[in-house]
Amino acid sequence: MNVGHREVCLDHDTGQRHPESPDRIRAIRRTLADAEAVEYATPETATLSEITAVHDPGYIASFEDFCASGGGSWDADTIAVEATYEAALASAGIALWAARAALGHPDRPATPFAIGRPPGHHAVTDDAMGFCFLNNVAIAAETLLRRGRADRIAIVDWDVHHGNGTQDIFYDRGDVLYVSIHEEGLFPGTGALSETGTGPGVGRTLNVPFRPGSGDPEYEHVLDTAIEPTIAAFDPDLVLVSAGFDAHRRDPISRMTVSTEGYGRMAARLLDLAGRIDAGLGFVLEGGYGLETLSDSVDAINAACNGDVPDPIDAEADPHSRQVVDRLRDVGFVQGPS
Repeated sequence: MNVGHREVCLDHDTGQRHPESPDRIRAIRRTLADAEAVEYATPETATLSEITAVHDPGYIASFEDFCASGGGSWDADTIAVEATYEAALASAGIALWAARAALGHPDRPATPFAIGRPPGHHAVTDDAMGFCFLNNVAIAAETLLRRGRADRIAIVDWDVHHGNGTQDIFYDRGDVLYVSIHEEGLFPGTGALSETGTGPGVGRTLNVPFRPGSGDPEYEHVLDTAIEPTIAAFDPDLVLVSAGFDAHRRDPISRMTVSTEGYGRMAARLLDLAGRIDAGLGFVLEGGYGLETLSDSVDAINAACNGDVPDPIDAEADPHSRQVVDRLRDVGFVQGPS
């Protein structure tokens, strides 16, 4: 695995009590220090033109001024300091590096993982929210599409929270498939199964809202029956994963039950899918707030990149997740029996 990181991302100081802290990156780096086949890259900062391809220039100017004046609370959850603006530009640049590297390096050990912060998937075109200022994965995808590096890009978001910003940015687009598995009813309250896109984007948004307590069997069931076939039919040049790890069974801010091994299995499935459809695959860090579970899960993805996949699970998905799959069939995302 090829890991992108910039030290400036540690300067985004959210305070001692905030869950999205620099210690998240430090924990990942400590765990990967002894891992097999990990190399580090120091990507360039995203440019203003790359940022404003997704975000309103007036918002970016306001964000820059807010940080230059010392920062503070943008909202109740989203904190900035003076260094946050440069950290956010660096985080977007790391995501863009991962997208480019995924297209250029198909071999498994070179799979890119962007571990920048602040995270991005809640940031909308003209506002910050949910710890996020710039939508890193959207900036990466849009840049490659505009430059002709890719014709179609799929984004798989397995953060426990719905990526409202990413969905909004591409909701009426036919060249981006956005897929989200998230906890139903959790912040920000979006991501209903009925939200499937508009205009040219109809059928290009696939939301899987699972009830609290869902875990490995449920996630793998919907991957098998709906997500992987939908991505394969879309035939993207690139698959980007908004990789949040807050659906982990020991994460402090969610009620889901995905295991460390479950993240490794999901990564292995996407690696296999990307190989079968001849697409690049890259990971972009989003949430995950238990330091040990976060870093161990990233390590499990590195192991999957090196061909070390956990044993299959011996459990069936619960009835609720099967009902979700039935509803996905009703809106056209599942073919055949469940």
